[in-house]
Amino acid sequence: MSAVRPQVLVIDDEPQIHRFLAPALDAAGYEPRRADSGQEGLRAIALWSPDAVVLDLGLPDMDGKDVLTRAREFYPGPIIVLSARDREAEKITALDLGANDYVEKPFGVGELLARIRAGLRQGALTPVVGGVVTAGDVVIDLDRRIVTRAGERVKLRPKEYDVLAYLARNAGKVLGHADLLKAIWGAGHADDVQYLRVVVGQLRHKLETDPAQPVILVTEPGIGYRLVQLDRSSSPTSGGPAG
Repeated sequence: MSAVRPQVLVIDDEPQIHRFLAPALDAAGYEPRRADSGQEGLRAIALWSPDAVVLDLGLPDMDGKDVLTRAREFYPGPIIVLSARDREAEKITALDLGANDYVEKPFGVGELLARIRAGLRQGALTPVVGGVVTAGDVVIDLDRRIVTRAGERVKLRPKEYDVLAYLARNAGKVLGHADLLKAIWGAGHADDVQYLRVVVGQLRHKLETDPAQPVILVTEPGIGYRLVQLDRSSSPTSGGPAG
């Protein structure tokens, strides 16, 4: 008897996307599922409860962000959104509404498959409320509110710890600026991105080997930040520029 393959539902109204993705997903070991509209996609999520969802934000019958909002009422799995390059605000909103990640159109199948794998790994983990999160030589003890680097305790200001802890509880997930600002400073500060940049910069100086090339607190340009759970043996030179 063959093993059950993870199901990936693709919600997109472009036939060429399905013709392109279905064989690629199949070859990668997934069972591709298809929906051509928002309503069909919501029914498919409810019926199949797929392991992951790829959601185009430009759908013919309803806004993809509305699909995302409604899906998050009952679906906890990873959702990767597809968005055009020139719609940065749309991507930010989608992340704030609960998307796990995004891929810009046009995209390469390798990139999308990598995002799906990351989403499935994240979905397989129990959400961290307390416990310990490790990122390279940085250890964040959420129960005791203690952060260490290479075994040495790191002194953090309250806001620095709050930002780090929020990222750690969502390790691997892109968190939008507005999401972080509302969670840490309150809804009235959702537009005060400079607050966040200052605190992230301070954290990088305390936690990163090279704050100008961060590998733990990584910037998603124009979107927000992601805490990357590196292995201790990972190269400290593989990150992108700070921002």
